[in-house]
Amino acid sequence: MSIRCEIVSQDRQVFAGEADMVIVPGVQGEMGILPNHAPLLSTLKFGLLRVRYQGQEQIFTIAGGVIEVQPDLVTVMADAAENVQEIDVSRAEAAKRRAEELLKQGPPPDIDSYLKIESALRRSNLRLEAVKRYRGQRTRFPGISEENQK
Repeated sequence: MSIRCEIVSQDRQVFAGEADMVIVPGVQGEMGILPNHAPLLSTLKFGLLRVRYQGQEQIFTIAGGVIEVQPDLVTVMADAAENVQEIDVSRAEAAKRRAEELLKQGPPPDIDSYLKIESALRRSNLRLEAVKRYRGQRTRFPGISEENQK
């Protein structure tokens, strides 16, 4: 039995497919969603979202958002989201450098500017850490041999 999972960002559909389990970074901690989960609506924080299906795992970075869970459907509406395999490392590094330079110049004139810069820095750090940790890995489930993950 599986559950349908849809991940959308403000500008595109990032993922649509079946899942055995969806793991999301909730503001109160990580949540694992299985098929037939009770209905739920929650906010999400910056972090990694994992979609497991038939022994494989896809990993996405998300920059906050909301999750709606129904027994047969998980919908994630993220402020920004992308598959770890699609992350442009040079772009993420450039965004990190820009944000760090802006912060070195001193506090911005208003709180909105500061929050934008801080968000850009958090997102670029998350993207770079996700690439470093997960890109190119085949074995996704610690403690389970690759043979048993197929």
